[in-house]
Amino acid sequence: MKYARFSKNKFHMSDQDAAAILEEVFLNCGKEAVSLTDEESQKVFESDLGGSDMHYAVICIAVTMFIITLIFPVFLAIAATHKGQPTDTERILAAEKMADPTTYDTSELVKGSRDNTPVCLVPTADGINVLSNDYVSLDASNVASGYIVIKYTGASEKVKLRITGPDEVTYTYNLTTGGGIDEVFPLQAGDGTYVVGVFENIAGTSYAQAFSEELSVKLDDPFLPFLYPNQYVSFTKDDQAIAYAQYLSYEANSDLDVVSNVYNALISSLTYDYEEAQTVESGYLPDIDEVLTTGKGICLDYACLMSSMLRSQQIPTRMEVGYAGQAYHAWISTYIKEIGWVNGMIEFDGEKWSLMDPTFASTTDTEKLKNFIGDGENYKTKYIY
Repeated sequence: MKYARFSKNKFHMSDQDAAAILEEVFLNCGKEAVSLTDEESQKVFESDLGGSDMHYAVICIAVTMFIITLIFPVFLAIAATHKGQPTDTERILAAEKMADPTTYDTSELVKGSRDNTPVCLVPTADGINVLSNDYVSLDASNVASGYIVIKYTGASEKVKLRITGPDEVTYTYNLTTGGGIDEVFPLQAGDGTYVVGVFENIAGTSYAQAFSEELSVKLDDPFLPFLYPNQYVSFTKDDQAIAYAQYLSYEANSDLDVVSNVYNALISSLTYDYEEAQTVESGYLPDIDEVLTTGKGICLDYACLMSSMLRSQQIPTRMEVGYAGQAYHAWISTYIKEIGWVNGMIEFDGEKWSLMDPTFASTTDTEKLKNFIGDGENYKTKYIY
């Protein structure tokens, strides 16, 4: 167990705490400890103790208090370390290092056997299979790679995209308006038929369908939807977060090492942004470099950042949204060749992890978190991105 170097130690004890420790010392020495008032204590020293005995007792008490004063801060530090949470100072220092790309120095590190070169797949609208009308253009040229590209070209200021896959789960997204841009959306339900619909806002919460098509999908690889970027898990090779993932993966010998290094780095440096959690609006999309450089975010930020970093290291990663107990929450699961889908990660026992939730792991006591996660029943996945 390591000593927490930056712990905020307290060097003073209450009389009650000191008395409890002294009582234990006396009992260990075969002496009976009795609680006395100040007046009674004075009488004991005046009448019951002889000169030499009294001096011996005073010396013992003085030595005991001196030892307690020296070691009590260490007890506090060990207790803080045992909880598995970094101190405030440690978290700030880690966040500063994470935000500064000049600290990504591998010159004194030992290179692992695994290739840590980032591979950031780039979605494209190839124009080979385009379905469109006056309002929407859907490029389905790369459905075998697990994604579609959609652009809204109509005049509505508020537009929704709905995609229902073969698993019958319907995903609803906001589309960019005002001329529109190409936006990438995953085909995360695997092989089968997808229904794609675009809806324009009429008034209030009323929408009218502006576009609808069915797509037949056969994936080249079932992991591709979880390697490409998309509207939620958005990243490019030029992002600082990708450089940080490369740095953290430098010493790795396996994908499992990469996951561990990235996970541990993020949960020890990121701070949960409670203010953002109270003000975030529907349709919020994370900026992974903003999360990385500010060192704070909400659960969606944590999950999207880690998903992007791992995908850039060719590790299939799902960003999952659903319920943790009664709270709407986001976390991740990732695929390790030797293990399969790791749908949780707090502690590795040599064979499996428990739930991989970077937000809870960075803000909650490890034991409490493990008790909450249990066998995963407290987590209910609703959407996968």
